[in-house]
Formats: sequence, structure tokens, C-alpha cells
Amino acid sequence: MNGIDAISIVEHPAIERNFVALNKQKQVRFAEQDSEKKLLVGPALIPNKTIYRHQDGEEFYVYFSQKTIRRASELFLIRGNQNKSTLEHEAQLHGLSVVESWIVEDPEMDKSALYGMDMPKGTWMVSMKVNNDEVWQNFVKTGAVKGFSIEGFFADKVNMSEVEMESYADYPDGVKGNARRVLEYVEKNGWGSCGTDVGKQRANQLAKGEAISLETIKRMYSYLSRHEGDLDSSKGYGDGCGKLMYDAWGGKAALGWSRNKLRELGELGDNEEVQIEELLMAAVKEYFHHGV
Repeated sequence: MNGIDAISIVEHPAIERNFVALNKQKQVRFAEQDSEKKLLVGPALIPNKTIYRHQDGEEFYVYFSQKTIRRASELFLIRGNQNKSTLEHEAQLHGLSVVESWIVEDPEMDKSALYGMDMPKGTWMVSMKVNNDEVWQNFVKTGAVKGFSIEGFFADKVNMSEVEMESYADYPDGVKGNARRVLEYVEKNGWGSCGTDVGKQRANQLAKGEAISLETIKRMYSYLSRHEGDLDSSKGYGDGCGKLMYDAWGGKAALGWSRNKLRELGELGDNEEVQIEELLMAAVKEYFHHGV
């Protein structure tokens, strides 16, 4: 196990548990408190829960035993990664810090129970301080992000042949074409300061027409919806990172396909779609012009 490099705040946490956003004190009283705590409290890892991963062209599930989770949480702090955070595993964020970290020992007596959470023994809980008003106002308070997702490399895997996972490869040629154009461009010009491993991996995956999971489709829709208003038709791949990374995720063709696929699977209704798009369009645009 190499460990956890950062904690991302995401709309769809892979561990399927949301965090609690604490603002004005209602649930817990402290001797000293600010008018707004701006704390996110929630699970970072839950023991023995399988989490889908796609890496180097291989699809697999990772899982974490109680022992592994404890060691991972220790290494996270020992290596000083408390201030490393991202948004949807893409944009690097500033002003977010893990200020509290603990392992659930007794689910009934644990502090997490005060926040209405029923976490199994061995869960790694974190409190993250959000000293970034734009992130708090435009992502946390709007509900655009709902939980934590870890970033790192781990040895424990469950082979895809052992775990059945529904995946989809029926996206149109336009999606593949957008991703291929991005790869052709970066082959000649490089990525520059644009993109993370997740975004680059997504371009390669879509260009090859590989099947993607429901979790990936949700992230695709969330990412493309949020970026749609940022696009400038007069700009190309060489003008910043916006257009380059938008097409790396399949571009407008992928936005339409992911929306329809989520509707088809019962994951997105008409009313919900309007609500989600309104929230995402209100997000801070500057995070997606750089580093995605």
C-alpha cells in the first residue's frame, strides 16, 4: 500500500456516504465557536466496502480492511497531506484542511453518531475545515458536493471477474471523436499545465470506446454540466485548459449522452435535472479554467 495522497470533495462519493456540512452550531456546542464553523464531517473510508477503480486500462475494485484503513489514515497524517484536496478529483483546491481524523471504535458511542451517522467499526472519519468562501458558498452550501473521495494507490484489489459490475459503451462516435482530437493535440503539444491523471485517463478510455461504469457516467454528467457555461466557441485547445479538458471528457456529445443514460437508468428525473443544472451552473467557474 502506497497510501492516500489527497481527499477530494465530490458530488457522488464512491463509498456512497455523504458528509455533514456544519455551519451555525445546532448539533454540537463548543466553549468557543465562530458564527459559521465551515466544517465538513464524514467518512473517508469504510472497511470492506468495494470501490470501483479504473487504472492503466484495467478495471477493478479496491477494498480496505480495518487494519489497512487505520494504517492509511496514519500515513496520510505522517506524510503531511492534511492540506491536499481536490474538487471531483480534477481541480486542486486551496484553503481546505483536514483538522480532525479518527477511527470509529464503538459505533454507538462514536462522535459520528452525534451527526446522525451510523458508521461501522473501523471507519475512518475526518473533519475538513473550509477556509475558502467560494468553495463553501458555491459548492458546499448549494449541495454540488456531497461527500469525500480518496486519492491514492493501493495494493488490495478484487478482480473484475470476481465482482459483477454494470458498465456501458453505447456512447456515440461524437464522444470518441472529441476524446481522440484531444489526444492528437496533446501528442504534438503536450498537456501543459492542464489535466490530472483522471482527466487524461478519461480521454484515453473514451477514445478507445471502453465501457464505463454508472459512477463514471454520473461524474461525466456532473463535470460537463458544470463546464458547459464556461466554453467560449472562439477558443481552441491552445487557449487555456477549458476546451481541452471539456472534450477530454467527451464534449457536448458526452453531455447529451450521459444525461439520457442517467434518465434511462432512473438516476435522473426531469425535476432533478433542472435542480442539478441550476446548482452546477452557479459553481465557481475559475476552478475549471485551470488545472483540470
